Amino acid sequence: MSTTFSQIPIIDFAPFINGDANSKNLIANQVNQACQGIGFMYIKNTGISENLIKQVFREAKIFFALPITVKNQLAWSDEFSNRGYVGIERERLNPEQPGDLKEAFNVGKEDNSTNFNFGQNNTSLICNPWPSGEENFRETVLNFYQACTETANIILEAFAIALQQPTNFFTNTHTAQNHTLRLLHYPPLQQTPKPGQVRAGEHSDYGSITLLFQDEIGGLEVCTTAGKWIAAPTIPDTILVNTGDLMQRWTNHVFCSTKHRVMIPEDEKKAVSRYSIAFFCHPNDDTLIEAISSCVREDFPQLYPPISAGDYLLSRLQATY
Repeated sequence: MSTTFSQIPIIDFAPFINGDANSKNLIANQVNQACQGIGFMYIKNTGISENLIKQVFREAKIFFALPITVKNQLAWSDEFSNRGYVGIERERLNPEQPGDLKEAFNVGKEDNSTNFNFGQNNTSLICNPWPSGEENFRETVLNFYQACTETANIILEAFAIALQQPTNFFTNTHTAQNHTLRLLHYPPLQQTPKPGQVRAGEHSDYGSITLLFQDEIGGLEVCTTAGKWIAAPTIPDTILVNTGDLMQRWTNHVFCSTKHRVMIPEDEKKAVSRYSIAFFCHPNDDTLIEAISSCVREDFPQLYPPISAGDYLLSRLQATY
């Protein structure tokens, strides 16, 4: 029986990374409780360099300060890649409300041995449309993508142990690195928003897990299993992690994919930019998502029909944009 959480727990991953099997099981048990009780957790001591986190935030601010004409040249315009610039109000995470008051830049896996033409699309490859002359931006973002990938694999190992599966159960289905690193900028509010408009509408994430890095401005709220919205502020030296919809399907709702949103501050912070970075971890496209055996019982049968991870992601993206 799961425990209902009224706040997001903090889990130290150092014993999982450096400890013995017993230590790993203890941390996996904490992960299990968090994923069942609220679907969010702060984790610390994952190995991602604080300097690298600061660098990628600095580069994100430089990128979003570029002229809109430059950013629009990098806009995500195809159906499949989920890469490139997304302008303010283009995305509606809550389809019933106006467009979100944010802009974003999405990055996927890239072969560093390939010479890409900065600022131009390459029709022979699915690649990232980088701004011309911003090589530091590209290098920093790709280094951060790799660091997040390594940390996500550690978390997925803990998930597997928590669900009584082999340690590599999830990592074996994430080998293609079909992940999306998203840089986010919520501009200062300069006019009255439309009715119901917020910085990011109420939604759940699509994939297996999400790693979130925030600045100090705040605004993120999480809905508990009791239906109460609580703040999810920045906690120094931690990463905010949540389970996504595919993980919820995979675990037959044993792990919950929790609704969350970014509200407009009611104080002077609404006149200040907010920045965050999300790493959306997604299984290989051909992975068949069906209920894990340990999450199905005679009195709790499989809730969803099987679906491929790729088909599910595409359907959700088409509904959002």
